[in-house]
Amino acid sequence: MMPHFLTIDWIYEMHQVEMPLRVDGIAILDNVHRLQEPYAGFRHQFDGLLISYCFAGSLSAQINFTEYVMEAGSVAVVLPQLVIDPVRVSDDLELVSIAMSLDFISAFPVLRDFITNNEIRWHPVICPSELGHHLSEDFVSLLRSYYATEGLPAKKTVLQYLIFALIASLSGAYASLSQERGVVKSRKDEIIDDFYTLLSQFCRRERSVSFYADRLHLSPQYLTSLVKLHTGKPITLWIEHVVMMHAKSLLKSTTLSVNEISNELNFGDASLFCRYFKRCSGMTPNGFRGR
Repeated sequence: MMPHFLTIDWIYEMHQVEMPLRVDGIAILDNVHRLQEPYAGFRHQFDGLLISYCFAGSLSAQINFTEYVMEAGSVAVVLPQLVIDPVRVSDDLELVSIAMSLDFISAFPVLRDFITNNEIRWHPVICPSELGHHLSEDFVSLLRSYYATEGLPAKKTVLQYLIFALIASLSGAYASLSQERGVVKSRKDEIIDDFYTLLSQFCRRERSVSFYADRLHLSPQYLTSLVKLHTGKPITLWIEHVVMMHAKSLLKSTTLSVNEISNELNFGDASLFCRYFKRCSGMTPNGFRGR
């Protein structure tokens, strides 16, 4: 049985991907929905960024509390750890999914910036007419084919640049979308979205639940229970998730010292930052940087 919280390593094992094909932090797979029967109703989260391209058929799913429909030629961009709740799956659904771990994302600022784009959070599915020339079936097929080929020189590096091109294409598609494309949300859904927005804005400086509750004019208790109810995860884990994403990004993509990163993230004391990082990741900041 599939767990509700999915990782790339788990997907590798379930798909029985051979070791020569595996690329650290990246998985490109066909029809992940066929791992769970029935897929409709299987509520789950992925610990990273998930981009799926629909080649045929259709899929209805709730993403970020709202139902969307994928059809041939459409793309779904599911940001890290958002709840995916499939509703209906057609028998002829053909789906290619590109999964990236949080560690892979953290190493590249362009990916970190992409997943903090609120337009993506609010509109995770782009239909063919909205994609226009920004992304083609041929490009996704190239990514899939390159990933599935053994023995290619500098395979991981080439895949990274192909993924950067994919992200640039999707960013162009989102930039061209009308800001008027609205989705009707309940008040509770709006609170969750506002919390995500505040978290992306202030996570480098603020880690307390009370700060975000005050900004939303709510009690910490109410915000805590609402986030837990809607996402299945405690609010403290969401805060840790975003703080750690920034910490890992600074460790991998800059030459800042651990002390400087500690100050950047408003820990004040490097030893406090080191304890926090080890508690959340199981390793020290320098250990993560050097691996």
